Amino acid sequence: MTVNTGALSAFLRALPKTETHLHLDGSLPYELLHAWQPEKYPPAPAFHAGDFRFSSFQHFDEILLGHALPWFTSPKRYYESARLTFAKHVVANVRYVECSFHLAITHFIGVPAREIIAAIRAAVPPGLEVRIYAGMLRTDYAGPMQTIIDGLERLEGLAGVDLHGFEPVPTEAWTAPTWARLRAAGKVTKCHAGEFDGPHRVREAIEHLGVTRVQHGVRAMEDPAVVALAVERGVTFDLTPISNVRLKVVPELAAHPLRALMQAGVNCTVSTDDQLVFNNTVIDEYQALALHAGFTLAELAQVAANGWKVADVPAQTREAMQAEIRRLASSDAYRNL
Repeated sequence: MTVNTGALSAFLRALPKTETHLHLDGSLPYELLHAWQPEKYPPAPAFHAGDFRFSSFQHFDEILLGHALPWFTSPKRYYESARLTFAKHVVANVRYVECSFHLAITHFIGVPAREIIAAIRAAVPPGLEVRIYAGMLRTDYAGPMQTIIDGLERLEGLAGVDLHGFEPVPTEAWTAPTWARLRAAGKVTKCHAGEFDGPHRVREAIEHLGVTRVQHGVRAMEDPAVVALAVERGVTFDLTPISNVRLKVVPELAAHPLRALMQAGVNCTVSTDDQLVFNNTVIDEYQALALHAGFTLAELAQVAANGWKVADVPAQTREAMQAEIRRLASSDAYRNL
């Protein structure tokens, strides 16, 4: 089927979108690195090529951390990075963002988490709603990080927490009670699962950790019972298709289980994951689904609406955004995409 790419681009830009799976450290705009140290960071790194594939999670992690950690040394650096990242969201008509920062960096650079949160908040432009999460590894509850994690429920401006990192690492005993305590304090709890490990980790995230927000969840499709569990519990999968292809979680976009998960009744959103290494935008994600996975206008509109289902906004805002999406999807201007 031939796609009118001009009309598609206009439709995608007009859609009021959300970004619900964004690692802020991992989305450091590469142009900041190039402007800072051009001799070290060339204008077109090899890993930005469209056909580049990471050989393993460790390979991905080395490139990501090798580029991000030298930059994030102060709240000011978080502000500068977030300001440019959020500005790009506004241009793409993304109106709501859930982003995480790597909590351990606050310990590495000796800066309280509240100062990082304040810097990120200061970078939010008018018209964009942003919710900030603290991301941590499954092994982070050790040494001085224990005190930091134990104080998270008292952090103003923190929307919630996210467990991330190399997924095959076992989930330690501290996690479930900590996640329960934070939920009791009004924080949203997330967990990366079903990316580099199987559907049993998605089940663990839902049943053991009690989350209703799974970051990825792609491999839940390997076990219909886990998919059914996600539907029964009202769990949202915050998916990142381009990331999944570049990390070889799926071989190509045409094979991505997003459509199948949605058809099974799972609420699925689409986001970018780590823009620093994947060189992507939210519009790129939607466009790739249309061009390489055959997503229809109605399916793309549903993806956009799914993000607003879980967005932490007033009901009036949610209803207005979903009404705008329905209007665009039924518009004659885009009917023949």
